[in-house]
Amino acid sequence: MSRIGRMPIAIPAGVTATIVGNLITVKGPKGELQKEFNKHLQVEVKDNEIIVTRPSDEYKMIHGTTRALIHGMVEGVTNGFTKVLEIKGVGYRAEMRGNDLVLHIGHSHEDIVHPIEGVSVSVKQAEITVTGIDKQKVGQFAAVVRSYRKPECYHGKGIRYKGENVVLRQPASAKKQAAGAGK
Repeated sequence: MSRIGRMPIAIPAGVTATIVGNLITVKGPKGELQKEFNKHLQVEVKDNEIIVTRPSDEYKMIHGTTRALIHGMVEGVTNGFTKVLEIKGVGYRAEMRGNDLVLHIGHSHEDIVHPIEGVSVSVKQAEITVTGIDKQKVGQFAAVVRSYRKPECYHGKGIRYKGENVVLRQPASAKKQAAGAGK
């Protein structure tokens, strides 16, 4: 069996999980999430744990994935998920205008990003914080914001995930000067 798939998911206090057919609903202090899973997998709640089993090895590849998605749902309604983005560059900044995120990142115009439903955004200095209970939506919105100005490889200017390591390259002109100095 899948090592991830056979691990039970502990249900914390204050969280309820209900299963109807192949639809699982998880409710917690932060909200409610629903997801429909493969009808061939058995998902059941026993003794404050969610257990995912498969009938045969034919469904081996989705067994662990299903368990991981359900675990993400339980984690989301309990603690929520957060992604932090950093803005690097002279004159680059972000601000909130109502619910919309407004980016000033070197374009001739300001870029306005509308948050996805279920995701909240806040800006503090040069950091954009994306939070929500659905891990996929939080990651997707953070990726969309980052795509407006990815970090460039010569100076590192742009929008990056907090802690992301951007490898800087040496410009071609600097390489030529370094080669010429050695003669």
